[in-house]
Amino acid sequence: MTPPRRLSVRQRQTDRATGVVLDQLTALTHRGLVVQAPPGAGKTTLVAQAAAALAQSSGPCPVIAQTNSQVDYLVRRFADDHPHLRTARFTGVDHTAPDDLRAHADVRVGTRIEDLERTADVIVGTAMKWATVTNRQWPWGVVDEAYQMRSDTLLRTARLFGQTLFVGDPGQLDPFSTVKPDRLEGMAHDPMSSAVSVVLANNPDLPVHSLPVSWRLPPSAVPLISKAFYPRISFQAGSSESDRTLTFSNTGMRTPADRVIEHAARTGWALFELPARITRHFDSEALHAALAIAERLLIRGATATCEQDPEGHVLHPQDIAIGTTHRIQVDHLRALLARHYPRLHGLAIDTANRLQGCERRVTIVLHPLSGRSNASAFHLDAGRLCVLTSRHRHACIVVARRGIAELLDAHPSNDPVHPGSDARNLDGWEAHHTILAHLAQHTVQAQTSHRHG
Repeated sequence: MTPPRRLSVRQRQTDRATGVVLDQLTALTHRGLVVQAPPGAGKTTLVAQAAAALAQSSGPCPVIAQTNSQVDYLVRRFADDHPHLRTARFTGVDHTAPDDLRAHADVRVGTRIEDLERTADVIVGTAMKWATVTNRQWPWGVVDEAYQMRSDTLLRTARLFGQTLFVGDPGQLDPFSTVKPDRLEGMAHDPMSSAVSVVLANNPDLPVHSLPVSWRLPPSAVPLISKAFYPRISFQAGSSESDRTLTFSNTGMRTPADRVIEHAARTGWALFELPARITRHFDSEALHAALAIAERLLIRGATATCEQDPEGHVLHPQDIAIGTTHRIQVDHLRALLARHYPRLHGLAIDTANRLQGCERRVTIVLHPLSGRSNASAFHLDAGRLCVLTSRHRHACIVVARRGIAELLDAHPSNDPVHPGSDARNLDGWEAHHTILAHLAQHTVQAQTSHRHG
């Protein structure tokens, strides 16, 4: 089938942007290069292509990711998309690589760099594992999810590479730590700053490129996500409005859950609004509402069509995700699912931190500020809201209690501002208002008749 003209144009834009990056790598005189990638823009594909090109021109190419799951995903992509490359999974002695990687004929798994570098073209490991390497240096290194890498981790690995390609999503969550180093916040050597922000602050002439197309987000989502979270990056949807549809094979019962999924299917967005109430982060009614909405999608036989599935794909639980802010919400949702929603087995339920990189056809979001009496920096964080609202290919449904806009106006933030630090609270405050203003046009009022437990 010949792809739609819009899709081919967008593909050419992506290929052109990728080609510019790959061409510049071979002639770069700077110590590094930064590529900013909005959600679903082909970041992993670029990492694979860059590592393959560097391996062919300068020998084994180290690739750094931030978590073991990210490393395993990259290794699979290398093995599947570049089978001519010899790929190695550099792992710690206390981590067991997944069975499929250990059994893969084209993947080597090892804990010693000496055993891997002689027989591998690309070596992939976590930043913490690479930090254990001594007496080695390579011409190039590639850092994936570079905006999630802490600056102190970069300091421990930068010595390994003559030049570094940093690839990441600037709109998502900042690096995470269980310790909050307040005394260092706002200082040039703040370890909680992202690797990219520190690199650019100290090397303002470093080349910065952006990927111009989101292949995940539908046309209904790109303008809002771009405005709220990526004001400095211009990107477009890779699909057209006619490429993405969400229809139902079974008629509904005119319940609020039916109305909200029908509205989301038509417009790509919906807000399922519960009555105002202070619940903090434990809101049984909101949790049941999220699960009930997912259940109605399956009962109604929701079918998604897109450029990948032009004939239509009937949604299964694995095509839906529920995103939350707190682990306690995740635990309670999973317990409720096991007891009351057996047809939802396989549904993804997790926090924004763990959903980074995830993609689903439909996502259901528990709003970070729903039911709260104040707005902390944690709940205002623009990156958290960005992750939650940018995982979908067809529709995003937000579940929230009324009164969030008033909360934002009354309590912009209850956290201190440190001189020299990024105004993440203010960015989050503005992003929340932008998202809420859009959702106000897509609101379905809930009825308090969901099951409780």
